[in-house]
Amino acid sequence: MHASVTMDRDAASAQDRATARPWLSAYPPGMPADIAVADLRTLSDLYTHSIAAFADRLAATCFGSDLSYADLGRQARALAASLQADGVGKGDRVAIMLPNIPSYMVSIVAVHLAGAVVVNVNPLYTSREMAAQIGDSGARVLIVLENFAHTVAGALGEIDLRRVIVAGPGDGLGAKGQAINLASRHLRKAVPPFTLPPGLAVRFAAALKTRAPLRPVPVAPDDLAFLQYTGGTTGVAKAAMLTHRNVAANVEQCVTWFDATDTGRRRITVTALPLYHIFALTACFLFSVRTGGSCLLIPNPRDCDGFVKTLSRVRFTGLAGVNTLFNMLVNHPKIGTVDFSALDFVIGGGTAVQSAVAARWKALTGHAIVEGYGLSETSPVLCANLRTLPDFSGTIGYPLPSTLVSIRDAENRPVPPGERGELCAKGPQVMPGYWNRADETAQVMTADGYFRTGDVAVMDAAGQVRIVDRLKDMILVSGFNVYPNEVEDVIASHPGVLECAVVGTPHAETGEMVVAHVVLKDASVSADALRAYARTQLTGYKVPKAVVLHEALPKTNVGKVLRRVLRDEAPPPEGAT
Repeated sequence: MHASVTMDRDAASAQDRATARPWLSAYPPGMPADIAVADLRTLSDLYTHSIAAFADRLAATCFGSDLSYADLGRQARALAASLQADGVGKGDRVAIMLPNIPSYMVSIVAVHLAGAVVVNVNPLYTSREMAAQIGDSGARVLIVLENFAHTVAGALGEIDLRRVIVAGPGDGLGAKGQAINLASRHLRKAVPPFTLPPGLAVRFAAALKTRAPLRPVPVAPDDLAFLQYTGGTTGVAKAAMLTHRNVAANVEQCVTWFDATDTGRRRITVTALPLYHIFALTACFLFSVRTGGSCLLIPNPRDCDGFVKTLSRVRFTGLAGVNTLFNMLVNHPKIGTVDFSALDFVIGGGTAVQSAVAARWKALTGHAIVEGYGLSETSPVLCANLRTLPDFSGTIGYPLPSTLVSIRDAENRPVPPGERGELCAKGPQVMPGYWNRADETAQVMTADGYFRTGDVAVMDAAGQVRIVDRLKDMILVSGFNVYPNEVEDVIASHPGVLECAVVGTPHAETGEMVVAHVVLKDASVSADALRAYARTQLTGYKVPKAVVLHEALPKTNVGKVLRRVLRDEAPPPEGAT
């Protein structure tokens, strides 16, 4: 009997830890424990409201020109009507393969107004990578920047598209945009030659001239809004299904958490992280639309000189970034030309911000980096530090309103404060599952409805969370997921390779770098040749920075390669052999 009572008490204690919200005591006065989830509407409703309420305000600035909310609405409605005329209906998937330019914002709004689902595609993908994502999503329409149209042309034999809309960099910016597009067409070295069938391709500007009417489409909060591709916690590329309710809830959670109600003050958020990434999509674009703010669009942040020059011309109020971006800025020789006096808050995410970088940022700008945490599967934000954070904390802060976080052991039991376990979460921002992958969904959802993030974390008694490790082999390069299986498949296809294993190792600039450990069957093959081969099939951040040649790879007695042993080796220099 005594043992039975003890077991019952232990079970009750575990249940208490699963449902308690100790972090609420750390919430500032006036911060609600929950948002009004029942009142959430669709993203289409959000766009329509903001376009009307903020018509005269700027929605975006890019290339020194502006896009107003009124123009955003006018162009999005025209593009939505054009999509419908091309046969796009409710629930159809439309892929967007653009960098941070105004036509991206127009396209997202248009796809949702047409009742369709956005499939975000990295514009730097190779033809192989793009075809795999288009094929999996079932998208039949693709909106792409002309600079990357050759990638589409190279994949036409593998994908079934009925329309490709080709945008120029200045589309969406009116007369000045036309001048930008004209200039870009004369700079042929910036636009690789491409050929698309005339009946398939149409220019973005031409699509906006449709005379077809926009047909209203009834969209519900639980309808799909995005297929957001991620490797999740298993390393298999798949799409998180994000509903209108998921994303609208996370926007509302962020607005509530950061106290970003509309005060009439012009908010300008530096949008340098790519909008195809869930972090920038929610924290920059949708957050700005919800609050009547403006996105300062940075199409190519890798051009650090141009990036800093743009920043020096604008008194921006907000910035969202990853460690690599902050580090790049604080080390730029002309960063002193940037005026940070209007800066209101700075959000860090995507990957852990290094304390040394955070310290240099605070010394430069006077603002602490407010770090948060999330995943594609959670729209993305689960936790964040308070906006009023005086100094960088090195933690991911507290769960947002309406968010439950539980730290659990391998048997799915909540652990006491201070103990390590897997961070599991539940809330209105958590996806219903993966697109066409019920088996993968089952692996990441617990019996009581929590999403298993795959990250090891510790929660203190006050509810503050710190990430301490990762459960899986995923590699994080500047906040972007790299999945070893994909890179291994490419390298192993080289005729001179016998076997290979890919792991991540620490890197000062990008957080981690990709390292390929290879056993050759042709000794004449060099590390540089393997990296060049990988570059033909993988986008830049996935290409191994180093290739280490071995006589044999460490394996278990059943033949499985021991990646852990390879990770524990001394980090090789870039390009090592």
